[in-house]
Amino acid sequence: MDFELSEDQRAYRQTAADFARDRLAPYAGDWDRERHFPAEELRAACELGFGAIYVDAGRGGTGLSRLDAAIIFEELAAADPSTTAFLTIHNMVAWMLARFGSPAQCDRYLADIINGAIFVSYCLTEPGSGSDAAALRTRAEAADNAHYRLNGSKAFISGGGVSDLYATMVRTGGEGPRGISCVLVEAGTPGLSFGKPERKMGWNSQPTAQVDFTDCLVPVENRLGAEGEGFRIAMMGLDGGRINIAACSLGGARACLEAALAHVRQRRAFGRAIADFQAIQFRLADMATELEAARLMVHRAAAALDAGAADATQRCAMAKRFATDVCFRICDEALQLHGGYGYIADYQVERYVRDLRVHRILEGTNEIMRVIIARKLLEAA
Repeated sequence: MDFELSEDQRAYRQTAADFARDRLAPYAGDWDRERHFPAEELRAACELGFGAIYVDAGRGGTGLSRLDAAIIFEELAAADPSTTAFLTIHNMVAWMLARFGSPAQCDRYLADIINGAIFVSYCLTEPGSGSDAAALRTRAEAADNAHYRLNGSKAFISGGGVSDLYATMVRTGGEGPRGISCVLVEAGTPGLSFGKPERKMGWNSQPTAQVDFTDCLVPVENRLGAEGEGFRIAMMGLDGGRINIAACSLGGARACLEAALAHVRQRRAFGRAIADFQAIQFRLADMATELEAARLMVHRAAAALDAGAADATQRCAMAKRFATDVCFRICDEALQLHGGYGYIADYQVERYVRDLRVHRILEGTNEIMRVIIARKLLEAA
């Protein structure tokens, strides 16, 4: 087992770090304050190959691994977790289309997704079914031989109202996961509408809105995979999504740790730098140790997913649970070490605290991660 990054991985990481420094970090605070969606920067990221990182090169993607993606997303999120998180969703849907889409669907959409000409959203959560995703109620009934008629709503959708394509989980059959299918709904389709943008604690550089379907006619040819395969597609996407959001947490926590180290070196109290106090040193040591442990878990889970390991789902759930909890705590500790300055927007630490808080909720709450882990343990017993 080699813990060193390859030469190629170091190159990807540096490219991402340079982009984050030049195109994200100087503006992230303004985007957060103004609730601005940075479409231009996202398209520039796609031009670097960051729009379809783990889509096969034969399909037009970058052709990298889930581990490579985790390394890239950590670097980008060190500047802006919110914008990076939207890019991870874009990557997840690109992979779903490349993996399960028909040749005609890929020809129609994939190149534009990869180059950022269109943005995509993932629509699973509903107002009445969050953690219990298999209980979703949005229905797609046959309108004729060529169309589904969709009725229902999706809640908390990143990119709602600005994305061009919505990968939507709908009920085409009976109750439970086997009655769920996935359809691609284009922006502008009659019957597709959006709620007002949500006012949020964080993630303000990406709009979040309810997505509503009212007698929305969608061609049957826009179904991804066969009828009844939607839940399996959704869950396979979420394994990678959990690694991605954990990697975003790593980047945010690392940025906060670096900010805390710089602050305690220059901040003085009682005639000396506060970095000289053992209580401060111990807190920094714990922050760094926990960040390293989280990174190892995320990379191990990514490697398991790349290898198609039998325990990949369990490892993804473990990594997501641990990394998002620990990294939020690191950001909160960094704010505390800044004292009153940490609470001031100019110092940026409070932005990371707000952005990383939601990582413990989305892609499956951390309570659901515990359910998944426990089930896998008991199945193996």
